[in-house]
Amino acid sequence: MASHLHHDLVGENLIDAARNALVVAGEQWTDMRADVFEALAAQHKPASAYDIAESVGQRRGKRVAANSVYRILDLFVRTNLARRVESANAYVANPHPGCRHDCIFLICDSCGQATHIDDDRLTDALREAAVHAGFADVRPVVEIRGVCSNCAGA
Repeated sequence: MASHLHHDLVGENLIDAARNALVVAGEQWTDMRADVFEALAAQHKPASAYDIAESVGQRRGKRVAANSVYRILDLFVRTNLARRVESANAYVANPHPGCRHDCIFLICDSCGQATHIDDDRLTDALREAAVHAGFADVRPVVEIRGVCSNCAGA
């Protein structure tokens, strides 16, 4: 399998990498964006904008509108800080924001955990097939549903 080898960042290292990537993209790292990213990075499975808004609201001690969080999450997806799990309408923090590639998500139907893998051969073949069929600006979205090893063994 053609895959990327990279070290997944966590904690402050991930937050620092996300801040740097956003600034390099010409965007500002505001307090609200920092709070949204930190809340997203703290999740152990894909989180909706409403989940993030609730978490940020608790942290700030006041209600946070989900619409504001959606706009920030959209920015994070555009700048490679987060990935959208389409079938769940949820988001995960990108643990390596400096690496651009197409993710393949493995989503557990029991616990909701999403694991991402990289296989350039597969996503490149999908992109090539779409271009051959006349599509432009192709962005492969691959999500495989099943049961993770933890749930299968339980």
